[in-house]
Amino acid sequence: MNDLDKHILKIINEELGKKDSAFNIRKDGKSIDRASTDNIKIESKTDVEGINIIVKEGTINGYVHIPVILTKGGFSDKVYNDFHIGKNAIVTINAGCGIHNDAHKDSSHNGIHRFFVGEGSYVKYIEKHYGEGDGDGKKILDPVTEIYLEKNATLEMDTAQIKGVSSAIRTTKAELSEGSKLVINEKIYTHEEQTAKTIFNVELNGKGSSAKVTSRSVATEESHQEFVSNVVGNNDCFAHVECDAIIKDNGSVTSDPKITSNHIDARLIHEATIGKIAGEQLIKLMTLGLSKKKAEETIINGFLK
Repeated sequence: MNDLDKHILKIINEELGKKDSAFNIRKDGKSIDRASTDNIKIESKTDVEGINIIVKEGTINGYVHIPVILTKGGFSDKVYNDFHIGKNAIVTINAGCGIHNDAHKDSSHNGIHRFFVGEGSYVKYIEKHYGEGDGDGKKILDPVTEIYLEKNATLEMDTAQIKGVSSAIRTTKAELSEGSKLVINEKIYTHEEQTAKTIFNVELNGKGSSAKVTSRSVATEESHQEFVSNVVGNNDCFAHVECDAIIKDNGSVTSDPKITSNHIDARLIHEATIGKIAGEQLIKLMTLGLSKKKAEETIINGFLK
C-alpha cells in the first residue's frame, strides 16, 4: 500500500491492525491483502466478485475488517459479501469505503452485504463512507445491507457518511425472528450539491423481536437528504424509528415514514424532527469567544458524535 491508501484507511477504519483479527483489504476491484484466524475464515466467492466471512459457533470477541479503497478515476466496483455467523458468537465487523477521485469521470462502489446471524449471537457492524479528490468526477456509494436474525440474535449497526460523498443511496432490509434485536445508528453529513438517500425496510416476524433505528443528519449548502422507512410488525414486537436532522444554508431534508401493524400487540413508533441550528445554542457558544462559523461547527460535530 502507498501513502494514499494508508491515508484513506486511517479515515474509514482506524482500528485496522490494532487487534488480532481477520481482514480483507480491497483496492480498485481486487483483494490486496487478507488474513483469516482460527475462528474466522475469509474466502473468495467463485461465482461473483466478493467474499464469504464465516464465524465459528461460540466465537468470543472476534474481529473482522473489510475496508474498500478506490483510487482510480472513472472506476466502478461492485462486490457481494456474505457473513455467516454461527450460534452464540460475539463479533465486531468493521467495514467502510473511501474514494479518492482526481478524474473528470465518476467513481463508484456498490457493496451488497448479507448477514446471516445465528441463534443467540451478537454482531457489531461499523461502516464509514468518505470521499475526496480534486477532480470533478463524482464519488458515488450505494450500499445494500440485508440482515437475517435468528432466534435471540442481535445486530447493532453504526454507519457514518463522513464527508465528500457526491451521491449515496443506502438500502437496508432486515427480517427479525423470535427475541431478536436490531439497533441501527446512522449519521450523515452532506454539503455542496451532494445527495443522500436512506431506505429502511424492517419486518418484525418473531414474538418479542425489537428494532431501534436512529438517524442523525446534517444537510448544508445546496445538499439534499431523504429518509425513507418502512417498518412492519407481524407479531408481538416493538420498534422505534427516529429521524433528527439539521439544515443549514439551502440544505434540505425529507422524511417519509411508514409503519404497519399486522398484529394486535405490535407497538410501533416513528418520530421525525427537522430544523435549523437553535439560536440559543449559537449565542451561548459565541459568548464563550467562538466565531459564528466555529460555533456552528461545534454544534454540528456534537450532533453527529
